[in-house]
Amino acid sequence: MEKSTAIGIILGLLAVGVGMVLKGASLSALNNPAAFLIIIVGTVACIFNAFPMEDIKKFPTLIKMLFRQPALFPKEQLLKLFVELSQTARREGILALESRVTEIPDAFLRNGLSMVIDGLDPDFVSDVLDAEVQGMEERHRTGALIFSQAGSYAPTLGVLGAVVGLVAALGNLNDIEKLGHSIAAAFIATMLGIFTGYVLWHPFANKLKLMSKLEVENKKMMIEGILSLQAGDSPTAIEAKLLVFIPQKERALLKPNAEARNG
Repeated sequence: MEKSTAIGIILGLLAVGVGMVLKGASLSALNNPAAFLIIIVGTVACIFNAFPMEDIKKFPTLIKMLFRQPALFPKEQLLKLFVELSQTARREGILALESRVTEIPDAFLRNGLSMVIDGLDPDFVSDVLDAEVQGMEERHRTGALIFSQAGSYAPTLGVLGAVVGLVAALGNLNDIEKLGHSIAAAFIATMLGIFTGYVLWHPFANKLKLMSKLEVENKKMMIEGILSLQAGDSPTAIEAKLLVFIPQKERALLKPNAEARNG
């Protein structure tokens, strides 16, 4: 589970709730169905107007992604796997990898290695894998854009909610109690719009972008390994190429393992 998302939401709610209490505002003021209707339903309406149904259907999946750790192939294991595959290919030939490929859980890596074993042209293999990564990036970009757009619409709808509340307030100028309640309700809509836009939707979009970046980097490491394996590079050369994708601090931990393999 991606705990940071849950922590962020809880801290955001606590910040607003405790802040209201410290400022002397009653939490009961948040009990404003009209404000929630304008902001939440209004934001949903904007999303429906902005995106085709095919993209909107993915919204539940995007929400799940925010609370789930990305299922990425660990880079250290990926490095070790390609070194082992290279050693096997140099001893027994590229066809000897066929039995190993079926055991690989990642479909993208499995497909790339299968094309190499089938003897397809390196340029073709590279083009197919690059196109798949580009398609994945585009899908991720659309998912993040949904939240980014929601973050832009919500604060503006908050202003709309404030205007509606002030219109109601102007109709109660002779009743001071109702006037005060209407003005407070107007600002609740503004607060709700700003909160959802800048505490939820925009940060969610940013997190999806970062998760996409990590997955793309993981796939690029796989492509580099696949093409190096197809080119017949030595295990040492493949290891050197793939170490580029691993942070400097983590490389030091891999050196003892690498020396053990080479020894």
